[in-house]
Amino acid sequence: MSEVTFEGEEQDPDVRFVKGAGKYVDDVKLDGMLSLHVVRSPYARARVLSVSGGITGNELKATMESVGEDAGGRSAVPFPVLSASYVSYVGQPVAAVLGADRYEAADRAEEVDVQYEPLKPVIDPEKAIEFEPIHPGMKSNLASEVELGKKFELRAPVEVEETFRMTRITPNSLETRGLVAAYDGSVLTVYASTQSVFSWREGLAGALGLKEESVRVVQMDTGGGFGSKGGIYPEYVVAAYAAMKTKRPVKWSESRYENLMATDQGRGVRGRMKVYADRKGKLKGLKADILVDIGAYPLGGGGWTPKWIASQLIGPYAVPKAYATAKAVLTNKVNLGPYRGAGRPEAAFFMEKMMDRVADETGLDAAEVRLRNATLRKTTSPLGMEAPPSKKFFMEALRAFHYSSRKKKGKLGLSFFMLIPAAYGGESAKLAVRGGRVKVWMGGSSHGQRHDVFAKTLISGELGIPQDVIDFQHADTAAISGGVGSWGSRTALLGGGALVEASRMLKAKAKKELGKRYSPARLLDGEYEAEAFFKPKGLLNSLGANLATARITKDGSAVVDEVLSFYDVGKVLNPVMLESQVTGGVAQGIGEVMYEQALYSEEGQLLTASIADAGVIHSTEMPKSVVMTGAHRSDLPHGAKGVGESPTIGVPPAATRALEVLLGRRFTTLPIEPEKLWAVRLTGAEERRSR
Repeated sequence: MSEVTFEGEEQDPDVRFVKGAGKYVDDVKLDGMLSLHVVRSPYARARVLSVSGGITGNELKATMESVGEDAGGRSAVPFPVLSASYVSYVGQPVAAVLGADRYEAADRAEEVDVQYEPLKPVIDPEKAIEFEPIHPGMKSNLASEVELGKKFELRAPVEVEETFRMTRITPNSLETRGLVAAYDGSVLTVYASTQSVFSWREGLAGALGLKEESVRVVQMDTGGGFGSKGGIYPEYVVAAYAAMKTKRPVKWSESRYENLMATDQGRGVRGRMKVYADRKGKLKGLKADILVDIGAYPLGGGGWTPKWIASQLIGPYAVPKAYATAKAVLTNKVNLGPYRGAGRPEAAFFMEKMMDRVADETGLDAAEVRLRNATLRKTTSPLGMEAPPSKKFFMEALRAFHYSSRKKKGKLGLSFFMLIPAAYGGESAKLAVRGGRVKVWMGGSSHGQRHDVFAKTLISGELGIPQDVIDFQHADTAAISGGVGSWGSRTALLGGGALVEASRMLKAKAKKELGKRYSPARLLDGEYEAEAFFKPKGLLNSLGANLATARITKDGSAVVDEVLSFYDVGKVLNPVMLESQVTGGVAQGIGEVMYEQALYSEEGQLLTASIADAGVIHSTEMPKSVVMTGAHRSDLPHGAKGVGESPTIGVPPAATRALEVLLGRRFTTLPIEPEKLWAVRLTGAEERRSR
């Protein structure tokens, strides 16, 4: 088997991509390679009576174990790689075929015969608990249920209740999922579009019964992920199995339709909220009931999502009493997985909308309500989440926004939130000096964020060497001993810390050998290697604020006109990369407010079956984005904080509020129904003001 190489590996990535020399999974061509096509269920729920042709579940009995929990305790829900007994969502894999190319494989799929007995599915998560269990062995469709905080009884001058919903949404990365698997008789090598080579290695080894050292995962250039490429899927296991069975490389690249149908989706959450406050807007208590539609199998984070959302509800505020229930329910939809923010946007949307409701009820300014509930010192909420002091930062954000003057000029919305980075597990980095150059590997995989930019900045600063002698390598489980992955606003934070530590270790080795003769030039003349695993200590949660304005266009529709972002990112490692990260996140936040969703019929058929149906935002619909930062260094060696998820947390509540103020009505469900944004043209300004 020939090794995959990256053309122009020593070149700056900007040059490589501009020249069209990027190498994605679908660009990989190996001798004798076969193409895999997956046969999928056309039903949301059905018994599988028989399957004939191709690779089937009777041959490949691998499962990816997930766990469900109902009122009677915990019970295993095996997630079959290829289902041989029953299917639980449209698009679930039931068989697979191989061909010389994707077209031949698709033709051969016609030879596969699957007989089904359709069953009634449950699509509405609020009906799922009372619906018959969709999995044998479970007592109900309640996958998990937790309580946080303490129950309380309270009467207050202001009591506000509201129910909010965030519709399911597809991550829709530019590059769809895919891999190439090759087996040489002892080692399974996988070329992947991934956010974590190590989670892939662990998942593939577990599903196939292999030792982890027998699986090598190499990251290709990766065109986005937004959380959907962190773990493995059934298709990956099938491709690896087929490669091992045939002793030939096997490629699988999904179509956009498959991506919309079978890639884990995000959000799908209902929040019932009640807050208690005095007439000055000071919160006295919070009650919440969170319900999450986790789809057919509690895999990919679905099981823990409700608790994760509930724990964050209080955010950057001081609330003396709080109690929350959080449930995950199974439905006949594709699995829920992490999507940019993964629980943080849901919690912030629910809480920030309630802060706006308190402002409406008391007649106070929305910013003033937030200030009166901000904190002067580090706190731990009754729901268990730590938060840094917040009042000073929010006042700083209001000044940066020129809030007072903007408030007088137009219709705007505010949000104030806390970003909780995925700091668990730490992160790794490795440096190797060879032939006058420094090669760099990180445990977290870059998938479009250009991690190489800040990596070179940090290494150059620590070692005193030019950036153009530093080569950022693709993540590879054979090149570095361990790692976690890139998600949850963690890479600059933890990966950056690992880069600094590895650089200092490398420098110490060179100094020990060279003594007084040490210099950056002599360092490059030698051969040195250092690998660090960085585990930070202390509170890494940071703060952010957004301001959005809205206007009526000439044709009478309401649009978000401008979004201002003010985020506590610590030391800015690269201003251009920071601005691009935030601007992309603003696009996703606006898309979620106004356009994007995954819709299903009562029979569980996907209605948003094209990228146009899914509502991905157009460039012409993008508001002006202004990015500002607070200069508050973290305690980490490089002073950085997380930022990647901040826009998807802060933009939705701010943009929704701006539209509410503009149109004089409340919105409780995202995305906002298009006809409600056009109502100004249909009803007239006078009627609008009277509502």
